[in-house]
Amino acid sequence: MALNAPVLVLKDSLKRESGTKVHHANIQAAKAVADIIRTTLGPRSMLKMLLDASGGIVVTNDGNAILREIDIAHPAAKSMIELSRTQDEEVGDGTTSVIVLAGEMLHVAEAFIDKHYHPTVICRAYTKALEDALAVLDKIAMHVDVNDRAAMLGLVKSSIGTKFTGQFGDLIADLAIDATTTAGVDLGQGMREVDIKKYIKVEKVPGGQLEDSRVLKGVMFNKDVVAPGKMRRKIVNPRIILLDCPVEYKKGENQTNAELMKEEDWQVLLEMEEEYIKNLCAQILKFKPDLVVTEKGLSDLAIHYLSKAGVSAIRRLRKTDNNRIAKACGAVIVNRPEELQESDVGTRAGLFEVKKIGDEFFTFIVDCKDPKACTVLLRGASKDVLNEVERNLQDAMSVARNILKNPKLLPGGGATELTVSAALKQKSSSVEGVEKWPYEAAALAFEAIPRTLAQNCGLNVIRIMTQLQGKHANGENAWVGIDGRSGDIVDMKERKIWDSYSVKAQTFKTAIEAACMLLRIDDIHANGENAWVGIDGRSGDIVDMKERKIWDSYSVKAQTFKTAIEAACMLLRIDDIVSDMVEPMLAMPLAAMALVLVCRLAVSGDYFPTEPTRTPK
Repeated sequence: MALNAPVLVLKDSLKRESGTKVHHANIQAAKAVADIIRTTLGPRSMLKMLLDASGGIVVTNDGNAILREIDIAHPAAKSMIELSRTQDEEVGDGTTSVIVLAGEMLHVAEAFIDKHYHPTVICRAYTKALEDALAVLDKIAMHVDVNDRAAMLGLVKSSIGTKFTGQFGDLIADLAIDATTTAGVDLGQGMREVDIKKYIKVEKVPGGQLEDSRVLKGVMFNKDVVAPGKMRRKIVNPRIILLDCPVEYKKGENQTNAELMKEEDWQVLLEMEEEYIKNLCAQILKFKPDLVVTEKGLSDLAIHYLSKAGVSAIRRLRKTDNNRIAKACGAVIVNRPEELQESDVGTRAGLFEVKKIGDEFFTFIVDCKDPKACTVLLRGASKDVLNEVERNLQDAMSVARNILKNPKLLPGGGATELTVSAALKQKSSSVEGVEKWPYEAAALAFEAIPRTLAQNCGLNVIRIMTQLQGKHANGENAWVGIDGRSGDIVDMKERKIWDSYSVKAQTFKTAIEAACMLLRIDDIHANGENAWVGIDGRSGDIVDMKERKIWDSYSVKAQTFKTAIEAACMLLRIDDIVSDMVEPMLAMPLAAMALVLVCRLAVSGDYFPTEPTRTPK
């Protein structure tokens, strides 16, 4: 064995890229994703129309919604999409800004990669720039009184002014503030926590006008009472019992068989079941409820006893809806009727009512006293409109929640980014070593947000940016930015264009940390063993052939390869042609004849002879 024999560690099928090539590929992929949604930033943003695989259409300018629908292959681009989703989950807004900023951070880093700067040096400079940027945010942030509805309304309106619902004035902002204020829990020190996913339900009902939307101080769900003709559909000040157990005869853990020797035994079994259900209902009725709601089943016999006592009942309700009812009316969900107590009965609801909207029945438990859960009822012309309104409402509620949790404001219209950029440029002179230049580049990258706003307004970007940089150069005009609608350079305080501190801080953190992560990748290993991926000839999609059941016969494919290669070899070995034909294009018909011969041999299954073949005349 030779001493210098190569050692194979990776499989032959494994594709590997490393070094500068990986950095450039990752940066280009990130820039491509940023360019896709760059035009959706600001109040003059464009909309994107997305067609999904099932033929559905989504029209939106929400960055996260757009990137979620796009099918992307490059791993760095997928990482950018994950970035937007994380931003949406954390603070609910700034999904477009974070992608644009991360793309710009990587774009300015490309020049340093070309100059052979080590990625760790660039990342160190970016991390230092992030720390200084957050310090600037703390310096220029302004506290807001969460009880001042006008200030809250202005902030939420300016945050969703870029959305589809911005044309409807204060409607969505009012809904968001009412919902988050209703479901908020006091944390002390003037801060409140709001769990939007758990305790604020958005119910979309097509029909009517968007202006008919409202916040219900209680819960609404798509259910009717179990016996419509016998049970009341409207009760004022109801006593409500919530159950997480079936009100029916108990079933065995496994399959149970009973052997009856006499006909009377069957009657005994029926009486036992009836007695059991009667006792369950008696334990419930002992507390004189007006409404019983259970997440499980309700037998016909139980319905009979409850309706006879004048009690309305709803069965098979979702656990999430049951939890909201408990928060709204003060009830406690009980697992066994035997454990019911007077304190478990909900008495804070003002009205129980079942209404028919369109073709379906909806239950309303509303007018609750001090509810900790609520429902936002959205009305609109179509499902597509309602879906977009819901996305805008979720963003608005997230902004309102962020203010309640951390009541600080920052100037909008790119003013914050310009202030941070100017402060970092001034501080870059005190940064020593090779980190100075990446630090200064990071300062320039923050200007991507106001520059994009100016582009989307159709303004002269160079002139606008020069004017803004001049106003921010001395660090005194921290509130000067671009009015995204008119394109004017104005004071954000006067126009009441705000950004939430939580959203802006999270945007900076997420963008810079993601840029550093992608810069530190210097090796990509791709498994090349995906032999079943091909093109669907009908749709043109790149799919797994196993899933689509698109097959070829092994014999046909093997014979095709053999015949084609042997035919090519035969034609390449011909170096002389003798013929009485006088046409100038002599070789063409002869080659065609040879191919015909090849095809005939392929069909017959014969192999080519090893001896030279005489070309037919």
